[in-house]
Amino acid sequence: MPLPPAPTKRAARVAKEAFDVTARASKRAATAKPPVIELDDEPVAISSASMVDTSTPKASRSNKKTSAAPLASAATTAAAQSLARQRAAVQASAPQPLPKTARQQPAAPAPVAAVAATQLPAATAPAAPKHARKASAATTPAATPTAAPVRSSKKRSAQSCLFVLDTNVLLHDPTSIFRFQEHDIFLPMVVLEELDAHKRGMTEVARNGRQVSRTLDALVDAQQEADLAAGLRLDASGHKGATGHLFFQTVPLDYKLPSSLPQGKADNQILGVVQALREAKKNQQEVILVSKDINMRVKARALGLPAEDYRNDKTLDDGDLLYTGSLALPADFWRKAKNVESWQEAGRSFYRLSGAITNQMLVNQYVYFEAPGETSLHARVAEIRDTTVVLETLRDYSSSKHSVWGVSARNREQNFALNLLMDPDVDFVTLTGTAGTGKTLMALAAGLSQVLDERRYTEIIMTRATVSVGEDIGFLPGTEEEKMGPWMGALDDNLEFLAKGDGGNPGEWGRSATNELIRSRIKIKSMNFMRGRTFLNKYVIIDEAQNLTPKQMKTLITRAGPGTKIICMGNLAQIDTPYLTEGSSGLTFAVDRFKGWQHGGHIQLARGERSRLADFASEVL
Repeated sequence: MPLPPAPTKRAARVAKEAFDVTARASKRAATAKPPVIELDDEPVAISSASMVDTSTPKASRSNKKTSAAPLASAATTAAAQSLARQRAAVQASAPQPLPKTARQQPAAPAPVAAVAATQLPAATAPAAPKHARKASAATTPAATPTAAPVRSSKKRSAQSCLFVLDTNVLLHDPTSIFRFQEHDIFLPMVVLEELDAHKRGMTEVARNGRQVSRTLDALVDAQQEADLAAGLRLDASGHKGATGHLFFQTVPLDYKLPSSLPQGKADNQILGVVQALREAKKNQQEVILVSKDINMRVKARALGLPAEDYRNDKTLDDGDLLYTGSLALPADFWRKAKNVESWQEAGRSFYRLSGAITNQMLVNQYVYFEAPGETSLHARVAEIRDTTVVLETLRDYSSSKHSVWGVSARNREQNFALNLLMDPDVDFVTLTGTAGTGKTLMALAAGLSQVLDERRYTEIIMTRATVSVGEDIGFLPGTEEEKMGPWMGALDDNLEFLAKGDGGNPGEWGRSATNELIRSRIKIKSMNFMRGRTFLNKYVIIDEAQNLTPKQMKTLITRAGPGTKIICMGNLAQIDTPYLTEGSSGLTFAVDRFKGWQHGGHIQLARGERSRLADFASEVL
């Protein structure tokens, strides 16, 4: 077998360059700056620690240039490569000097996190470790701003709803747009048209329409540079509880309603807007119609559109939860009462005690204890301090010697009511109850006694809501009092009873006074002219208060000046005002807001005393 030829000079030079290339590569890796690799048009630095140099570029270029020339023999080339691998293995096992930047902090994790952030969407990018957060923030400046809006948008769409308001909601409560907390409000163009049509006149509806227009104008003025299509912030005018946005219909909306619904009717146009919005906001926001019109809600549900009543104006969802003003004490009350003290003052008995039952009591609430074989107790909660209460016994108006203008209490609740009506420290009294419970009679008797006998008030002012049960009889002739005459039939009936003394011994004033004298101290006023008035030392009776809205109730109560007492009476089962219910009546509103006030009181009269026929009719009809 012939021997291989001796290595030529060219082959020896190639082998020497292989050793030199390996050495230069390791030296360059230790001293040179990390190269920059571009991923998705963003430069990312890669440090030397994360790179493995497995190629020799110069050698490759050298081989490329000399590919056409005669190379060394196979044995010489194999020997040179073997020596190069041994040299590289020795250098790899030796500790390599790190660059200055690598000695301060690990260079590998930051580039890896940066590359991951550039390859993943902003919403799903993994959080960088604590030591690499600054580096990753510097290398990916657009990652954080892009992710924040996406997260906030998803959170808002999952929690907030878009409520489309009907015109009757705005006319019923002018501040309704601020009653939906974090939710958004949408007003169709046809709603603005209807508001414009209702703003003329002096009625309550016209006043509410003008107030809504002023409110919308204030919101627009507070955000003049805002885009109406993008929505107006509801809290811009000072209503901090409303954190949603108000949207106006700025473009025509495409909707398809059944052909049986006339397209020109305003209600049907609002239904079409709700349908179009539900398609546009699908999987983004729940769109709900809010209307006080029952038929409107029924039509919406028939079309598969969610609709709700405006419930924010309701003080109570259930009329049975209304504050009654009285509390029955349990049979073991005295046994469980703690730290009981009693004393006498000005002919009254007082009890100071504490216990678990005191947590249910309110100031000016009437409590009663009735148990077989034990002494009964009728008292008023005069004071509450933490868990300690002071109870004051009552005057017994069921006795003939304590009758008020010949009127005596016939049951427990009437006794409570007369104590409230005759108490000079109580400025506001509300009485509720069914027909025939004696509300008007007791209020008039207490008023006449304090005006004519005690001279505590100068005169009695009586008014009521002029809401008819049936059809209106039209305009009435005469002065203000003469026009109110047909509405004051209850006053005439009770005055006739009191003047004749049919209720018992009416006292000295009752025997000598005539109807003219009594009527000279009673003024009948219309509610339409109450705005701006102030009553000084007057005894004001508001009859049929269940037909008043909360706003009307506020207007009347705020007319009270120094020394004035106001009595509101009504039967919540006989509401004749449209859109008012037991929960949204002004009388319910007043009872709930004034409970627990030291100068106010309320009693719900339970048993009728008019006649056995009236009592039975109240129960069965």
